[in-house]
Amino acid sequence: MILAIDVAYSGTSAQVAGGIFDAWEATDLFKQYRISLDHIMDYESGQFYKRELPCIQALLAQITEHINMIIIDGYVHLGNEQKAGLGQYLYEALMLKVPVIGVAKNQFTGTPKDCEILRGQSLQPLYISAIGIELELAKQYVKSMYGKYRIPKLLKDVDRLSKMP
Repeated sequence: MILAIDVAYSGTSAQVAGGIFDAWEATDLFKQYRISLDHIMDYESGQFYKRELPCIQALLAQITEHINMIIIDGYVHLGNEQKAGLGQYLYEALMLKVPVIGVAKNQFTGTPKDCEILRGQSLQPLYISAIGIELELAKQYVKSMYGKYRIPKLLKDVDRLSKMP
């Protein structure tokens, strides 16, 4: 099973959503999870993982399915130096057992060109990073996801779920 996770923030609260699917080409989520958290940490420039990782871990504690892969909205590594990003911290928190793929909509300064993929008719790339899985395979998986637009349908579904009131 593959788990896509997204977090939406409102002040000191967060809505954390997760969607599970069983194949990269799946058109619908197999199962959805959603939790609300209060009193989350403030955003700290360059330390985003400190805010988001506890939210993701709280959602993971609710999931009963065996997860083989996790997709996050963000980066695994940052820039050319491959500085640890949210995905790497998540991978380490999971004891290096579950590969993590980062799918970012915006370029982080210094992101290598080989992290870019184009989907659908879009000329604006997505930025893929990964740990526990080869980058080229991660890129192939994201490219193969259902949907004719830049953002795969299931990732949009999880994003919407995180923003529901």
